[in-house]
Amino acid sequence: MAKKPDDIENLSFEKALAELEGIVAKLESGGAALEESIALYERGAALKAHCESKLKSAQEKIEKIVVGADGKPATEPASFE
Repeated sequence: MAKKPDDIENLSFEKALAELEGIVAKLESGGAALEESIALYERGAALKAHCESKLKSAQEKIEKIVVGADGKPATEPASFE
């Protein structure tokens, strides 16, 4: 898998998601030329991967701080479904 561009690597989840939503809207509108659409798609794929990575990291943190039924901290898989 290719390394994400540094500017994407440093984005917060919220900023990356907002940019990804903008790319999706532009691609759906058909307002971009073919070459621009390809570049937008590639950037969108990198942003999507970045967002997924941020979510996975957050899920792992939540798993570490779950409190058990006895009131003591316990590690359990987090479920967001």
